[in-house]
Formats: sequence, C-alpha cells, structure tokens
Amino acid sequence: MPADVKPGPTAAAGNFALERGEAVPALLGRHQDFLIVAGLGGTASDVGAVTGDAAHVYSLAGAMGAACMMGLGLALARPDKRVLVVTGDGELLMNVGALATVAVVDPVNLAILCVDNGHYGETGWQKSHTSLGVDLEQIAIGCGIKHTCTVAAARDIAAGARLLREGNGASFVCLRVKPTEPPAFKRNFDASLQRDRFRAALGGTMSPRG
Repeated sequence: MPADVKPGPTAAAGNFALERGEAVPALLGRHQDFLIVAGLGGTASDVGAVTGDAAHVYSLAGAMGAACMMGLGLALARPDKRVLVVTGDGELLMNVGALATVAVVDPVNLAILCVDNGHYGETGWQKSHTSLGVDLEQIAIGCGIKHTCTVAAARDIAAGARLLREGNGASFVCLRVKPTEPPAFKRNFDASLQRDRFRAALGGTMSPRG
C-alpha cells in the first residue's frame, strides 16, 4: 500500500454488542412522542414490539431504501410533529444518498435511528458493508447532518435517546446491535388499513378501518 494511502477502518471497529430487544425500547422511550416510519423487516419488528399495532406507526414492506425519504416528506408536511425514522443498515445502504438530502433540507423535527447489525437479516444473514468497516455515522457527518452519535454500549443509550428528541435540526443515531433475530411481532400487511389509520392519526379526514 502506498505510504500516502491510509488503510480503512476494520470490522473490529463495528462493536456490535448490544441486544436489540433491549436497546431499541430504551432509545424509543415514550414512543407516542413521535410519528414513526419503520423500515423493512427487522426494524419494523423492533418498533412493533414496543408500540404494538399502533396508528402513529407506518411500517414499510417491499420498499427497501424508502424509509428516510418518506420520513423527510412527513417531517416537512407536519412541522408540528416530531418524526422518527427507524431503519436498518442494509436498507439505509440501499439509498444512502437520502442522508445527503436530509442534511441539505435539515428539518428540525426529523430524527433517524439506524439499527445496525452489520448483516442483511432478510436475505440470509450475509454481511453488510458495516461489518466490513463502513461507518454510517461518518457518512451522515460527511453528508452534513450536524447532530449525530453512535450507540455501541449501554453507557451511550441515554445520549442517543436525548438526540432523537432534542436535535435542533435533523439528527442521526446509529445503534450497533448483535446480529440476532429481531423480537417476534406479527405485522399487519393490510396496506389500505395502514394508510387510512396513519392518516387519521395525522388528523386527516379519513377514519381507520377495523
């Protein structure tokens, strides 16, 4: 390797040690404080295990990479509400450019929580880029998001929870967890129901069904 080229970070820097079933609820705290957009698979289960089948949560299916941009649009449309996107490392890597757009627009009411286990849990537990040294917080910083942190140990959780609520501008929290199965949660995949009741939770004119 040339002398002027520094080696990149190692996988050991990932420090995927926290239990997601404990860390995610601790970070969310009072989930009713947010309108929540939950990403695919594991993160939707993480959220559902805390909130139940709640009207203020919109969970995605079959839209990998969309969570951050949906959250951004929601935050701009409802500046009176605190919007939380809960996504995973694999989904965020699918559309990592979303962080650049979030940084440029910088809505004060948007927070992103990335549950990073270093693996693609939905497709066979292949290692994601974050297991191989990619640091999503550093990407967020490079994009221009001013309020960021990585939660990799229990001592980091309180600061991460505060950042999700108090950022004066868009905030980003990377939560590093063990590559284990997410909590068991039976999702409701009725897209019309999800749409109608979430709109009702926003104060729209449509009423939830069922």
